[in-house]
Amino acid sequence: MIAALYLAYLLWLAAGWADFRCHRHTDLAHTSGLRESSLHLLQLALIGGGTILALTFELGRAPVLALAALVAAHAWVGYRDTCSAYGRRDLRPIEQHLHSVLDAAPVAAWTIAALAYAADDGGWDWRLRRPPLAPAGWLAVLAPALLLCVWPALREFRSAWRARPAAARPERTRAG
Repeated sequence: MIAALYLAYLLWLAAGWADFRCHRHTDLAHTSGLRESSLHLLQLALIGGGTILALTFELGRAPVLALAALVAAHAWVGYRDTCSAYGRRDLRPIEQHLHSVLDAAPVAAWTIAALAYAADDGGWDWRLRRPPLAPAGWLAVLAPALLLCVWPALREFRSAWRARPAAARPERTRAG
């Protein structure tokens, strides 16, 4: 079961990587630009926060509720992301399909976490995992995310920052 969940996680990350490739192909930096790229970073922060939470704490009512809030916020930001891009950039069918995977995966992961919690009521306490997740577990979860999603998102933001209109750039002044 764990191997299947991990494979699904890697496929979700691969969908994220493919989505960033779509953004690059449709020249996000010069179309929807910083606004859309900033929303991508916010989505990554929300899901990244949920991932860290799930790796750090035992599941109980409070952590599962916090995960639900993060998943809901991710979905709302994802909607705003699509609204931001619509009409500014070509949203191709493959990208829309990738978005459906990227939107559904956090809900599915939360459902699995909630079902696991239902089997073992951890109460409302925030309890650290005992024993803590081994460093190899952290690496197995975070390294692919950093490589497949965080790095492309940062590159995308840098490209959008460099391509922002001259009117949005701060004036450079010389001292003295």
